[in-house]
Amino acid sequence: MLNQFLSARTLRNLSLISLTTLALSSCEKTESTPTQPYDDGVFVINAGNFFDNNGTLSLVSRDRKITATDIFLKENNRSIAGGITDYSEVDEKGVILVDNSTDGKDVIEIVNARTFKSIASLKGEIDNPRKVIKVGTNKAYITCWDTFNADYTYKQGFVAVLDLVLNKITKKIPVDSGAEDITVIGNLAYVGNIDARPTIKVIDTQKDEVKESIEIGANPNNFVLDAANKIWMTSANAIILFDPITKTFNTKLKASTNDKKTPSSLCMSKDKKTLFCTYNFFDSADGYKLKGEISAIDISTGTHKTFINRAFSSVGFDSESEIIYTSLIPSYKQSGYIFRYQTSGILIDSVKVEIAPSRFYFK
Repeated sequence: MLNQFLSARTLRNLSLISLTTLALSSCEKTESTPTQPYDDGVFVINAGNFFDNNGTLSLVSRDRKITATDIFLKENNRSIAGGITDYSEVDEKGVILVDNSTDGKDVIEIVNARTFKSIASLKGEIDNPRKVIKVGTNKAYITCWDTFNADYTYKQGFVAVLDLVLNKITKKIPVDSGAEDITVIGNLAYVGNIDARPTIKVIDTQKDEVKESIEIGANPNNFVLDAANKIWMTSANAIILFDPITKTFNTKLKASTNDKKTPSSLCMSKDKKTLFCTYNFFDSADGYKLKGEISAIDISTGTHKTFINRAFSSVGFDSESEIIYTSLIPSYKQSGYIFRYQTSGILIDSVKVEIAPSRFYFK
């Protein structure tokens, strides 16, 4: 009789445990976050033709040759009215920088990063926006040239502070003219320029104030960080390594053996031991044809070799797939292409995108 009672009670307890487990399992499935259409892939920032104001964003699948074109138009039933200079994400919000050819019409488009539905359009807040980067929770910095002088020279540039809770610009921090690239290390933002100014500005991101100005060399731009949080950048016709702790240069690399070659787009491998760089030039000996290459530089030794022998407008490294992305602009009136390479330099494929593919954002 006791054995029968224990068996019955055990069976009942097992049944309750099974029901509880099933209920918890059901709750977990119900509460899981559903996949949205823009959760994964590689965004291609197509600048468009400046005077046509036709910039777009494409999304390329990592494992297939499938491209979703002009995704902002698709999700919002309106086009982006201008060229696109940059795109980045801050706490599940996407920030699109729109540079219209008419003064006063530049826009910051803020979207849901997962659905690409519009959240806000900030008009008349900035002029000639260049790069956007996260500097804190729901907070971004945007480098801007401002409008040009009457002779098309640069005015003093600024960094706009974007509050992504209020969806508004809360401050403009004066920096060098031609303000361009920006990178963040801890609570400090480093701002470069393309107006031949020999300095970078260092901003305290907690106070939103310029902390100091450091002399680097003309046109400090194209910043990438290595594993030690040192900044690799282009300056004049060289690649330099800047140590933000000691505020000194550790390395200066000439543009290969050909002084005509100009280093531009930089990116770092997943292990941050190899730096990839585009070198382009117009060959006067061959009818001024645009030529170039992508070099792979061992940052521990400074040695470099030609990795891809072709001129591209930009290079990016996808750390998730460990694939190199490059962009090709045939003209500013037709679709461009991206080319994907293995780290060995072997071409994987090419994918047609939209006009003037210029930068990448890897989800």
